[in-house]
Amino acid sequence: MIDRPPNPATTDGGAYPISVRDLIVAYRSTPVLWDIHLDIRPGRLTAIVGPNGAGKSTMLKAILGLVPVSSGRIEIFGGPYREMRRQVAYVPQRSSVDWDFPTTAIDVVMMGQYGQLGWFRRPGRRERENAMSCLTQVGMADLASRQISQLSGGQQQRVFLARALAQAADLYIMDEPFAGVDAVTERAIVELLQRLRADGKTVVVVHHDLQTVPDYFEDVALLNVRLIAAGPVAEVFTPDNLAATYGGRIAFIDAEAAAVASARSAR
Repeated sequence: MIDRPPNPATTDGGAYPISVRDLIVAYRSTPVLWDIHLDIRPGRLTAIVGPNGAGKSTMLKAILGLVPVSSGRIEIFGGPYREMRRQVAYVPQRSSVDWDFPTTAIDVVMMGQYGQLGWFRRPGRRERENAMSCLTQVGMADLASRQISQLSGGQQQRVFLARALAQAADLYIMDEPFAGVDAVTERAIVELLQRLRADGKTVVVVHHDLQTVPDYFEDVALLNVRLIAAGPVAEVFTPDNLAATYGGRIAFIDAEAAAVASARSAR
């Protein structure tokens, strides 16, 4: 089990990008998250890992103010999300998006800039050029005018990643961006994460593939309603912590741990 972070939650350079204290979220009196204490370190790629129903997506939504919180405190760069929202970009689960909405790929990306423009300005040429640049970064420039309903699942995911890029945020929160994507999109996502990291951005990703955690991420938080462990992957991503996170699925955890160990030794 992890030691609880001290209060107040700050780094040497200021407030943590995300600081969670005493967080409880419940649906119809059933706890989904219980007594969560977590600090996300700045400029790092952090994976949130746990079994189905562990509360991973719920924690992201609580951080973003999308679900009610029973108790606790959440700070983004030292303040409430409503005051810091322009510093945050969010990529939701692809299954939660209405892909039949009649709009093009470039229009979706341009929507990511609305928060910077304010209520009364409409996006213009500069915003369109920025949107095209973001689509280029994820390999989607050639399909900028395509209706999103006509894109493959992986292409749709890359469009939403481009929209997040267009927000020019300091903190990127992504809910299972790798789920159900093709190999081309997976490579594009990995390259994007590495580019964001190189630019000093903080990225938090709900991730389901245990075998790729050591390859894609620097930090990991293991969650199953409670926070089991959090910190650098090399220290936290251990068979014991994985077994504690996934409960009685020991055979599954042993197989995953063996695969991870084999991959590390092959480097």
